[in-house]
Amino acid sequence: MKYYIKYVFIRCLIFLLSLIPFRLLYLISDCCSFAMQYGLRYRSVTVLNNIINAFPEKSIEEIKIITRKFYKYLCDTILESLKGYSLGGKQLLKRYQFLNPDGANKYYEEGQDIIIALSHYCNWEWGTQIAESVYKHKLIFFYKPISNKYFERYILKLRTKRNTVLLSIQDSEYILCPEENKPKAYFIINDQGPKSTKKAIWITSLNQNMDCIRDIEEYAKIFNLPVIYPEVQRVKRGYYTVEMHEICSNPSDTLSGEITERYMRKLETIIVKKPEDWLWSHQRWGLKSNNF
Repeated sequence: MKYYIKYVFIRCLIFLLSLIPFRLLYLISDCCSFAMQYGLRYRSVTVLNNIINAFPEKSIEEIKIITRKFYKYLCDTILESLKGYSLGGKQLLKRYQFLNPDGANKYYEEGQDIIIALSHYCNWEWGTQIAESVYKHKLIFFYKPISNKYFERYILKLRTKRNTVLLSIQDSEYILCPEENKPKAYFIINDQGPKSTKKAIWITSLNQNMDCIRDIEEYAKIFNLPVIYPEVQRVKRGYYTVEMHEICSNPSDTLSGEITERYMRKLETIIVKKPEDWLWSHQRWGLKSNNF
C-alpha cells in the first residue's frame, strides 16, 4: 500500500510541476534544499564524510559551501528531472545543448555500436530524456530496477514514449550483441559501486580507493565498442551544455582496467573543478579491497 501511495504522490507531483514556470520551480527548490539539509538532514553524514574524504586539503568553511551548494543542486536536479517529462523535445534542446553530437554520431555513419558512459554529474536525467533528438543510434538504457514497481512501470512508460529501450542491468549480458542492422548506443552509468569486491575495478580517485563497476570495461572489450563520455556542465540554473569526449576508440588494444581508469580520471577532473554538482549523497567508498 505504501508503494502505491508514493506512486500516486509522484504522479501528482509531475503533473503539478508541468503547470508551473521554472522561476517558481526554483523557488520551491530553494525551500526544499533548506529543509533537506537543515531539517530532514538527508544523508547528511554520508554527504559530509564523502566531501571531506575527497578534499582533505579544504577548510571547514569550504566544505560547508560545497555541501550547501550540493543540496541546492540535488533539489534542482530532482525537480528539473520530473518537470522534464512534460517538456517537448524543442524545449529541452534549448536548455540542454549538445556542443559536438558528431563525437558520437560519427560512429553511426560507420555502422558502429558504441557505449555512452554516463555519470551522476549535473542533470543526467535530461540527457536521457532528450537523447532521441540528438543521437542517431538506436538507444538502449540500462537501469537498476526500482523497488516500487508501480513507479517503475510508470517511468518506463514515460521514457519509452521517446523511442528509447530500457532494460534492467541484470539483462545486459543477453542484449549486448551486434545482431540488429541499426547501430546501437548503450547508455550505462558507471560512477557507482558494485555490491562485492569480486565485481570491482579499483581506482585511486579523489584521494580514495574507489570501487568501480566492471560493466563498461567488460562490454567494451568483449564487443570492442568505442566508449564516449558526455560531459555535462551547468551554465546556469536550468541550462546545460554537453560535450562528447572519446574515452576509448579501440578497447581491444587496452590493458585491463585502463578504460575504467580513463573514465574516472576524466570524471575526477570535472568534479575537482566544480564538486557541488556530483551526487555526494551516495555511499561512494563502501567496499574494502585486499589490494590496498
